[in-house]
Amino acid sequence: MSHTQNKMAVRPILPLLLTMAFPAMLSMFIQSLYNIVDSMFIAQFSTDALTAVSLAFPIQNLILAFAVGTGVGINAVVARKLGEQNFNDANSAATHGLLLALATSAVFMTLSCFFIQPFFKAFTDSPVIFDLGVQYTSIITFLSFGIIIHIAIEKILQATGKMIFPMIFQAVGAIVNIILDPILIFGLVGFPALGIEGAAWATIIGQFSAMLLALITLFFAKNDVTLSFQSFRFNFKIIKDIYAVGIPVTLIYSLGSILVIGLNAILIAFSEAAVALLGIFFKLQSFIFMPVLGLTQGAMPIIGYNYGARKTNRLFATCNWSLLVSTLITFIGTSLFIFFPHQLLGFFGASKEMLELGAIALPILGLSFIPAGISLIYTTVFQAVNRGSFALITALLRQTIIILPLAFIFAPMYGITSIWLTFIIAECLAAIVAWLLFHNLRKKDDVLNPKYITTQNE
Repeated sequence: MSHTQNKMAVRPILPLLLTMAFPAMLSMFIQSLYNIVDSMFIAQFSTDALTAVSLAFPIQNLILAFAVGTGVGINAVVARKLGEQNFNDANSAATHGLLLALATSAVFMTLSCFFIQPFFKAFTDSPVIFDLGVQYTSIITFLSFGIIIHIAIEKILQATGKMIFPMIFQAVGAIVNIILDPILIFGLVGFPALGIEGAAWATIIGQFSAMLLALITLFFAKNDVTLSFQSFRFNFKIIKDIYAVGIPVTLIYSLGSILVIGLNAILIAFSEAAVALLGIFFKLQSFIFMPVLGLTQGAMPIIGYNYGARKTNRLFATCNWSLLVSTLITFIGTSLFIFFPHQLLGFFGASKEMLELGAIALPILGLSFIPAGISLIYTTVFQAVNRGSFALITALLRQTIIILPLAFIFAPMYGITSIWLTFIIAECLAAIVAWLLFHNLRKKDDVLNPKYITTQNE
């Protein structure tokens, strides 16, 4: 396939970006809707169950971190190899990626047998919350291979410019989950009432549905990459290239787990309602940031392909349009959090205490969305051009280095409101640093340097 045949090399950038990003944005929006609906049903079951799931969030996020990290590494390598017209290495990277996903799944199956109970013992003295948390998390972790394999295949297809199939995978998985949640939690249409275990099984069945569709598409549909295991041999350079991008991404996503664990430890000193509120915030936040992450999924293969093809103008245009669309999405999210905090919390049957806390917290937290969206776009650029360390620096500033130390210092002196303010400080500083890193990179990288622009880029 030549550059003139590949849409990522020739189509006008904005229509191309929107065409590639919209399916991912829609699927991620559906996924975020599932997250909210899932929590709504769990909240109806019991407040203790909602607190248990909030405490379980870091473990779920860690699984997602490894799945997305490996997937993004695969995506970046496959897209670059296609841009270089190196189809053999693109095929090999896809094959290696699926095997790495299987290995990651085996690790989590093993870890689930040993670390879940000690984790919950460290964060709650309530036997009810402990039991609910262990029940839910054991199922989610042991059977996590559905989501890990599904995401790996999704990223392979996205690297070739195919965005519709991943949207379908995500949508089917989320819809199955949403349908099964009330059936399995409350025991409808003849099923036994499984409570919080029902929520876990609904999640797993949804993930398995997405994985099954992904496997069928990968092996039986016509794709720009071909997986072959008959003459397969491990190529450690390809594995290194995948993890050169994938490990920083995994660390970036893992920072979310570290952040929530640290904040839960601080908030539990105020009340269990504060811990539940934080869990609700991250569910609501995903409603805004899942579409932004969908945008980055559309932008990454375009940036990676044109970086490999040395088409500088197209790369910059993709970055600029992505920043504009991200700012629009996050502005809408900020407005919702400022003007409708009670309505948003009302979806979760929030208690009076939670409503009082949320009326102050959500407007403050919403102000952090626009700079966070800017950081996410620059992080995507860093990943696509194989500068994973820059992406990691940005994420560390956003989620660990600033928020946790400031929250630990300020909370005892100024109360719980100071914890929410640290989000704004962290996101603004991270966005500034990401911008500085990007412009420094432009001076040093031959392809990104504006002086490189030639008629090839027109």
